[in-house]
Amino acid sequence: MLELLSEHGCFGGVQRFYRHASTAVGLPMRFSVFLPPAALAGVGTPRPALIYLAGLTCTEETFMIKGGAQRLAAQLGLILVAPDTSPRDTGIAGEADEWDFGAGAGFYLDATQAPWNAHWRMESYVAGELYDRVVGELGADPRRIGIFGHSMGGHGALVLAQRHRERFRSVSAFAPIAAPSQCPWGEKAFSRYLGDDRAQWLQYDASALMQAQPTAPFPGGILIDQGLADKFLADQLHPEAFEAACAAVGQPLTLRRHQGYDHGYYFISTWMEDHLRHHAAQLQDG
Repeated sequence: MLELLSEHGCFGGVQRFYRHASTAVGLPMRFSVFLPPAALAGVGTPRPALIYLAGLTCTEETFMIKGGAQRLAAQLGLILVAPDTSPRDTGIAGEADEWDFGAGAGFYLDATQAPWNAHWRMESYVAGELYDRVVGELGADPRRIGIFGHSMGGHGALVLAQRHRERFRSVSAFAPIAAPSQCPWGEKAFSRYLGDDRAQWLQYDASALMQAQPTAPFPGGILIDQGLADKFLADQLHPEAFEAACAAVGQPLTLRRHQGYDHGYYFISTWMEDHLRHHAAQLQDG
């Protein structure tokens, strides 16, 4: 059962924040939803939806407050959904001691290592439980759901889109951690969540997953925007690895590099319209 925490009129639609008991995580989880006017007017008519995955330290509120997406989503008739970035208040010692690991840093994977495997099951939550609730309780069309995200969430979007190709019809990312098995953030998270076997890490590495694809999984194309003034670009993000992997398997990719833009939401909001239109074009009926 969804518990409605708050509701706000927004561009003719409604912005809502929910909490619910999560079976996948085993704890309460929060997420936010923007329902466009078309979803309110046509109750019972399935609508296209976008799931947005936020980055390190963010919550279910960050995208809805800072992304600037609701105005155009209202015009395009898109449902927007944003989950929290990890379980919270798990009782695990040290879960909130580091900004880039634990609370706020779920990396959208299912942990296999104790104690994290008890609750850190963000892949099962996002691509399974949350997805099913968005379809079953919020009126999303299961044939027309896309996924996108930023930084850690960009990693999550590129990975979950590939690992659950039957569920996600479109994908894009802002400044994603594109090769986490090759960067400090990924090495730190993967070694603790997944163990020391680096072969296991590759199942959550977007570039490695793409390299292993037999054919292009998203023939309609993938869109990525990256700021060149991003302080994390050189050490953490490695978009060139994903670019090379896409080229190797013939996956259409638009990777745009922008002078003067950093890693934050001023950058994200600048290019948000392009991402919403990218998804809307691929989530049309048919």
